[in-house]
Amino acid sequence: MAEAGSWPSIREHGLLSSNEVTRLSGATDPAATHLRRGHRAQKVPVDVPGIGTIVLRDQIPMEPARIQRALPEGVSAADWYELINERVFFWTAEERLHRLLNGRQYGHLEHDVLTLNTASLVAAHGDRIRLCHMNSGNTFPAMTRRGPEIFKELAAYEMNTRGHPRKPVVELTVLQGVPDIAAHVVDVRRMRGEVVLRQIPR
Repeated sequence: MAEAGSWPSIREHGLLSSNEVTRLSGATDPAATHLRRGHRAQKVPVDVPGIGTIVLRDQIPMEPARIQRALPEGVSAADWYELINERVFFWTAEERLHRLLNGRQYGHLEHDVLTLNTASLVAAHGDRIRLCHMNSGNTFPAMTRRGPEIFKELAAYEMNTRGHPRKPVVELTVLQGVPDIAAHVVDVRRMRGEVVLRQIPR
């Protein structure tokens, strides 16, 4: 679920994590620190030389006081934002995508929605993929406890005796981003809520 109109840039430059965008922007402290470790209550446009303006999505569900209460001792909200900002996120089930698309803050907006070939993505970037059994950034309605350990390497994700995940995988994340995302995208749709407004050429 990307910013409307962002697919051409993503196709050319890859899907970049927020921290990678910050690095490429050349931002220095304290601006860089805020981008990496601060809470984004709204979208933040960042100018990146050679690419243009990249819009970092808001982190509305990760309000600092709430996320802090969900974290273990010794992990600050700023630590969590930096951990989240180090990766890009994919839903593994379309129903969760639809929940976000229909959310109060997003239901009236258009988005570019990318569908990927998971097997292709894993083959190319499996060493940087981390799986998560929950919505790692959401604290509504419940502040479910979480910590860095919820992100598991592929080989470390717990399976049952039949070889199925003990807990369904909710998020597939990739550290730093997916520079060759165009090689793995099978479909691009412009959507508002659950309504497909049009197909976008890959």
